[in-house]
Amino acid sequence: MANKDPYGVKKTIQVNNKNYDYFSLKALQAQGHAIEKLPFSIRILLENAVRNFDGFGVTKEHIETLLNWQPKGSDDDIPFKPARVLMQDFTGVPAVVDIAAIRSEVARKGKNVDLINPLIPVDLVIDHSVQIDYFGTRDSYQRNMEMEYERNEERYQLLKWAQKSFTNFSVVPPGMGICHQVNLEYLSQGVIARDGQLFPDTLVGTDSHTPMVNGIGVVAWGVGGIEAEAAILGQPIYLIMPEVVGLKLTGELPLGSTATDLVLTVAELLRSHGVVGKFVEVFGDGLDNLSVPDRATLGNMSPEFGCTITYFPIDDKTLDYMRTSNRSEEQVARVEAYCKENMLWRENEEAINYSTVLELDISNIKPTLAGPKLPQQKILLENIKPKFGDLLHGGFGRSYIEQDDRETIEDMKTRFQEEGGAQPVEMHDTSNLQNKLHGKKTENGLKSVWIEQDRVKYKFSDGSIAIAAITSCTNTSNPFVMIGAGLVARNARKRGIDVKPWVKTSLAPGSKVVTDYLNKADLMRDFEALQFHLVGYGCTSCIGNSGPLLPKVEQAVKQYDMVATSVLSGNRNFEARIHPLVKMNFLMSPMLVVAFAIAGRIDIDMENEPLSFDKNNDPVYLKDIWPSDDEINAIMAEVLTPEDFAKNYGEIFAGNEIWQQLPVAEGSLYKWEDKSTYVQEIPFFKDISEQPPALQDIQGARTLLKLGDSTSTDHISPAGSFSAESAAGQYLISKGVDPADFNSYGSRRGNDEVMVRGTFANVRIKNELVDKEGGFTKYLPTGEEMTVYEAAQKYREDNTPLVVLGGTEYGSGSSRDWAAKGTALLGIKAVLVDSYERIHRSNLVGMGVMPLQYKDGENAASLGLDGTETFTITGIAEGLTPHKEVTVKAVKDNGDEINFKAVARLDSEIEIAYYQHGGILQYVLRDFLKEA
Repeated sequence: MANKDPYGVKKTIQVNNKNYDYFSLKALQAQGHAIEKLPFSIRILLENAVRNFDGFGVTKEHIETLLNWQPKGSDDDIPFKPARVLMQDFTGVPAVVDIAAIRSEVARKGKNVDLINPLIPVDLVIDHSVQIDYFGTRDSYQRNMEMEYERNEERYQLLKWAQKSFTNFSVVPPGMGICHQVNLEYLSQGVIARDGQLFPDTLVGTDSHTPMVNGIGVVAWGVGGIEAEAAILGQPIYLIMPEVVGLKLTGELPLGSTATDLVLTVAELLRSHGVVGKFVEVFGDGLDNLSVPDRATLGNMSPEFGCTITYFPIDDKTLDYMRTSNRSEEQVARVEAYCKENMLWRENEEAINYSTVLELDISNIKPTLAGPKLPQQKILLENIKPKFGDLLHGGFGRSYIEQDDRETIEDMKTRFQEEGGAQPVEMHDTSNLQNKLHGKKTENGLKSVWIEQDRVKYKFSDGSIAIAAITSCTNTSNPFVMIGAGLVARNARKRGIDVKPWVKTSLAPGSKVVTDYLNKADLMRDFEALQFHLVGYGCTSCIGNSGPLLPKVEQAVKQYDMVATSVLSGNRNFEARIHPLVKMNFLMSPMLVVAFAIAGRIDIDMENEPLSFDKNNDPVYLKDIWPSDDEINAIMAEVLTPEDFAKNYGEIFAGNEIWQQLPVAEGSLYKWEDKSTYVQEIPFFKDISEQPPALQDIQGARTLLKLGDSTSTDHISPAGSFSAESAAGQYLISKGVDPADFNSYGSRRGNDEVMVRGTFANVRIKNELVDKEGGFTKYLPTGEEMTVYEAAQKYREDNTPLVVLGGTEYGSGSSRDWAAKGTALLGIKAVLVDSYERIHRSNLVGMGVMPLQYKDGENAASLGLDGTETFTITGIAEGLTPHKEVTVKAVKDNGDEINFKAVARLDSEIEIAYYQHGGILQYVLRDFLKEA
């Protein structure tokens, strides 16, 4: 048996009159290892490896790799065994289905199913399923929750069964909060005391925004559900030794700027620099001016930056936040004593060697937006109006028309009479307007539509805001911007101005603590006066659960192809994510969300144009309703108390009466029901062989899709609603499900039949093999156009393997395991792209799909690939090594050949093993069956 302490660094520390064992980095330093030069995040990975050393999954070679970390990084893989796992319900349900399916196969093999259990704590927070069906009323929250249970009862019964059947598995019921905010405010401990040991709190989460708790000093990142399940079942997670980019902050945020403006600025900075697959660690004097909620805002958007984590070492600000959020004094003392003793306290930053250092003076930050479809598309608030004109022309071929030059209701009446029409109809397109400045018609100009709703007539134009959502843990965890938004609403209310009637408004905080302090400050009344009523405690618009637009607005957008916009305080704005009909989406602070809802349009110069006019027709500008920092801070000091956290988190697992009365099945084996359209046993593990199949080359493959750059996991596996005409919709109709009861793709992730039909079915995906948007492709043998799913089925009948061609940043976005599972179930054997986003590449490996990457300087265009070729990929069957170059032969219809090398992005020996087994869970299951 291996010596569990090969370096002899296991020591004892006394905290709160208790003795704990710990593994001392200071002792390693005394042995001559330059620990003080290592970034804090690498020190935590090092401690993790030393503590979990077993000579097999974690070897001395792994530890030496970490001890000898170099700023340039390396191709060596290192293990990581997180202390716990965080899940949300969209990713948690398929994880539970997978583990339940593994139990079913273990039972079929005659083994003890009770041995299949989480080996580390798992917290699952149900936050992704609430949809904004109701808004603008005081009962919106209750009615949305009732609808949520009505739609998701079967899924929630599965989760209650898992909570009862699995050990180490807890569920936070619906309507309690967003997983990352709950993690920040309650679950994260900083330092964990377990089995007589102290060690850093670490985790992985099945949501890409798990790094939010980097802001409280916890090393954590998002992984696919597949990797998380392996960690739950005792497997280390392996990653390539990362570079660590130092982000040096100096200065202090200026008046009028917020942490949201900072994070959107950092997103552009880090994306421009390139940090995919890297760690980012923040240091510098500017940190002294950022609270933990400010830091958490930055940590949250790590996936938008492209990096794995954005780490903030523990310091006095961390301890202040822990006290404010009701962590016990015993816990705070444990964190401080352990970190100071074990070289994990923020100090001596100047000694650290970073791979690269980027500097940012935060005193130069200005009010900022990002959009229209990527979080790194930074736009200064002062530039949004001309930028919208550029976007409208560049993206839609329409020329911008100033507000004063658009048709008035009187113009429309006159034109109707001249054209022989009656009085104004409910809606009428006014895109071809007389341009008063130039005295001529504007061809292909900005469109406007007059709408009559509830006896009110208003003009809805390209750029009008259809959705204004205060949403997402990114910002609702930050009291400064939430109280600030409330004060913007209060000041607007005082001036007698309101949001525009076409804007769907919502307030969806990440925890009940938020509404408690807003009520204490009497700001909820101000929010509600502007129709920002509480709609739920969940991700809502940030995940795409915006619900329907206002009916007349939706009709106008559909009928006249309007370029509607949304404004939200979220972290993602990919195409069709917020709402399928909203073509431009802009991220911003909650304070600006309120201001834009009042303006009703994105094309406004807020410095020089009024947001609205009061009852006396006097203009009201942004500066007239913007609160001072002192005003915000004074209210924060008055209303934010540990008691709010104690009250809300004291009942976090209780749930409401509906949850408590949900029936739950008994037994260790889940009872699969053939009639269920929500939960089905996934086919990956049924009748699994004892040994993995031999490696095989890929022969005669055809291209299912040819995609461009920045294909996101939203494009590959959408989470939102789907139509009756879609492949998934047709399947559910065949099972007797009414379209009104479809729910969303995200809610159907427990049913592989729905999800495989939804793979590559995003309404905005652009497959270059066909001329239209959406989940369509060409069945190459006949040239017939059909849905991606239909084509995959025909190829399956032909025994034809499939490939996908893509561009840069393939698989960016959410850590969505179904983007890989669906890929595998469609029969796709390899994906060939310019570059991958970290999590999706790992997920492809975890599902037995070969991730191939063009060699530097090559891509589909340079090689002359158009997707119609027949592909043969060799060099796999003879054996694989990390980053092996395989040979690709692409044969065109006329017989011409294109031969080139591609890199097999299997980055470690363990990934090669996962690939050969057909996936990581197949590897774990075979290992269990062999040992049982």
